[in-house]
Amino acid sequence: MTKRFGFTLAEVLITLGIIGVVAAMTIPTLIANTNGAKFRSQFKKTLSTLNQAGLMSQAQYDFDYAGTSSTCVAVKTADGKASVTGDKQHPDSAMTFCALLNGTLTGHTYVGESTKLFRNNNGTQLQYSWVKTKGADKALANGLKLADTINYTLADGSIVGFHKNASGCELAPGTPLDATVIAGGLANCIGYIDVNGVTLPNSEVSCGKGTAGATADVATSNDVTTPCAVPNDATHMTDVFPIVFHDATVEPASNAAKYVLTSSK
Repeated sequence: MTKRFGFTLAEVLITLGIIGVVAAMTIPTLIANTNGAKFRSQFKKTLSTLNQAGLMSQAQYDFDYAGTSSTCVAVKTADGKASVTGDKQHPDSAMTFCALLNGTLTGHTYVGESTKLFRNNNGTQLQYSWVKTKGADKALANGLKLADTINYTLADGSIVGFHKNASGCELAPGTPLDATVIAGGLANCIGYIDVNGVTLPNSEVSCGKGTAGATADVATSNDVTTPCAVPNDATHMTDVFPIVFHDATVEPASNAAKYVLTSSK
């Protein structure tokens, strides 16, 4: 009787087929979990950087986001004629968002209008845009339009943008930050962080199924007091986070972004 060692071709093919099916089922989940953890961590890091910038400016130059008295595009020279571009503004001579960030951040690059942001696509440049946001005008759930932003890129590659009319972003002591405040007195103080820079997905983080047993996705809004869960998948846990500036503080400006900040996974 002849003994057989090893595997037949059919056995090898069946085994490879099973491995392929398992890989196809698990790899997308692993990638989504990895990206989700990266986006979450980078959002918290960038938010901390902007908060430190507000505190540092208050300590060194005696003004923070609330103390800004002019917009980045409205600063004039001493003769009142020529405008000073955002990249040239400094806290010693201007009290703007641009001056604050220029004087406190390291390794940053002033970009300006969003039309100057591009991503590479197989050797060609494509205009940076939010690809899955609300409406055809590329507005975030809180109403901020990309076309209305002034933008910076940070040393780690993330993008920080804020409304071109941002100034005097003050929240009265004891006033809770809610949808009415964000859409009202702080409407020009809204911004965003794209933790992945110009690299895709360039999509706003969004809510998943409601915490009260809803079976469908719930609306993402600037009501940061409304509970919202963000599933750790490629559809919801993405790279664009709405934020709001006030005083020396930067906070999430949507219920989805707040969930990501306050949750560990």
